[in-house]
Amino acid sequence: MAHWFHRNPLKATATVSFNFYGVAGSPAANKICNDLRTNRVRLLEMFTDVTCNPEIMKNATDVYFSLLQGFISSLDGTTQENKMRFIQNFKWTDTLQGNTPSAQQDAVFELVSMAFNVALWYTKFASRLAGKENVTEAEAKDVHRSLKVAAGIFKTLKEVHIPRLITPAEKGRDLEPRVIDAYIIQCQAEAQEVTIARAIELKHNATLIAALAFETANFYQKADHTLNTLEPECSSKWRKYFQLKQHFYMAYAFCYHGQTLLASDKCGEAIRSLQEAEKCYSHAEVLCKEYRQTKGPGTTAKPSEQLFFLKLGGVIKNTLEKCQRENGFIYFHKIPVEAPQLELKASYGLAEPIPFELPPLSEQCTPEVYATFDLTKGAKNDKAKPKEEEVKPVKEPDLKPQKDTGCVLS
Repeated sequence: MAHWFHRNPLKATATVSFNFYGVAGSPAANKICNDLRTNRVRLLEMFTDVTCNPEIMKNATDVYFSLLQGFISSLDGTTQENKMRFIQNFKWTDTLQGNTPSAQQDAVFELVSMAFNVALWYTKFASRLAGKENVTEAEAKDVHRSLKVAAGIFKTLKEVHIPRLITPAEKGRDLEPRVIDAYIIQCQAEAQEVTIARAIELKHNATLIAALAFETANFYQKADHTLNTLEPECSSKWRKYFQLKQHFYMAYAFCYHGQTLLASDKCGEAIRSLQEAEKCYSHAEVLCKEYRQTKGPGTTAKPSEQLFFLKLGGVIKNTLEKCQRENGFIYFHKIPVEAPQLELKASYGLAEPIPFELPPLSEQCTPEVYATFDLTKGAKNDKAKPKEEEVKPVKEPDLKPQKDTGCVLS
C-alpha cells in the first residue's frame, strides 16, 4: 500500500515554567504546577520520538490536558472564568508561518495549540506507517484510524474550543478557519486513500472504487479551494499537493469507471473514459514536478516516482489497451467526443472524523486546592518582564524513505 502524504512541520513552542511564586499557596497547588511543567515537557518530547505510538500519545495527552483543565474549567461552583486561565503566557509558532510565534496569555490558547500538534502527530504517524514497503492489514487500519482521529481533533478544536479564545486567530495562522478546514479535509481524503487501496486489494467492484476515487478527488479540490485566499508564499506548496492528488484520483475514477462501462458492453464509452484518465494522470505528473519545484513549508518528495503513482499509470495503460483490442475485435463502437460526466456517489467507505473528547479533570484539581491559588500574591512580580525567548523550530526525525516509495517523510 505504499502511500505518500505531504506533511507540514510541527508547531514549536517556548518553554513554560508554571512557576507562580507566591500565587501557589499550598503544597498541593505547587504540585499541580510542577506536574504541569513536567508533563508538558514529556508530551512535547513524544512528538519527535519515533517509538511513540497512539496509545503512548493518548496517555501523555490525557495526563497533561486533565491538569491543564484545572486552569480552564470553573472550579468554584460559579459561572465565572477560572481565575488561573489568564495568568500564564504561551507562545506557539504556526505550521505555515515559519518561526514567527503567536502569543496569548490564555490557557485555552495552550489547549488548542497543543491539541493541534497532537493532531499533526497522528497525521505524521499515519504517514510514516503508510509509506512502508509492505503494510500489513493491522497497520493499514492504524493509518486509517489515526487520520480519522486527527480529523476529529481538528474538527472539535474548530467547533468547540477555538471559539472560546478572547483573541481571535490572525489570518494565515493555524487556528483560523481556512487553515484548520484544510487540515480536516486533508485527513478525510487521505483516510479514503487507504480505503481505496484496500478495496483494490480485495478486488471490490470497479463501481465502488470509481465512486470512492471521485469523492476523494472532490475532497482534495475542496481543500485546495479552501486555501485559495491565503498568501501564496505560505500555501502554494500545500495547494500543489492538493491539486496533484485531485487529478490523480480523478484519473483513478475515470479508469475504474471505464472498467464498469466495459463490463456493461459500452466499449466506446469505456475507451473515452480511459482516455480521460490518461489526461488527468498526465496533468497530475505535471503537478508533481511543480510540487517539487515550489518552495514552502512541508516535506520534500518526488511524487511521480512513488510506487502508488507508477502503479496507476500501468493500470490505465493496460486497461485502455484491453478496451481498444476488444473494440477492434468485438464491439466496433464509436468513441464519444465528450468525456463521460462522473456523477458517482459512494455508499460505503467514506471517512468520518472520530469525535475528540478531553479527559476528565485531574483529581488533583479540587475546589479546595484551587482556593489556595492567590492571584494577589503575584502582583509584586508583574513589573518584572520575562526575558524574551526565541522559539526554535522542532527538530523532527530524519526518516529515510522506503526503497520503493521514493519519498522523504516527515
